[in-house]
Amino acid sequence: MTYKELVRKLRLLGCEEIPRRGGGSHRKWTNPSTGKATIIPDWGNKDLKKGTIHAILKQLGIDWRDFLKA
Repeated sequence: MTYKELVRKLRLLGCEEIPRRGGGSHRKWTNPSTGKATIIPDWGNKDLKKGTIHAILKQLGIDWRDFLKA
């Protein structure tokens, strides 16, 4: 799953990107319903590993099954 595919699902689940102040290949995201935040690597068309996606969801307080349904 690429960054763009992940972001599309996160937005459907109510997550928001925090505006960046500088360059870099990582972006900060927050889940307003849980108050949790995480950093997500933006590597363009490279796929993110499944373990990385699981860690991102855990840090944002999103259940894996809810993510799959989105």
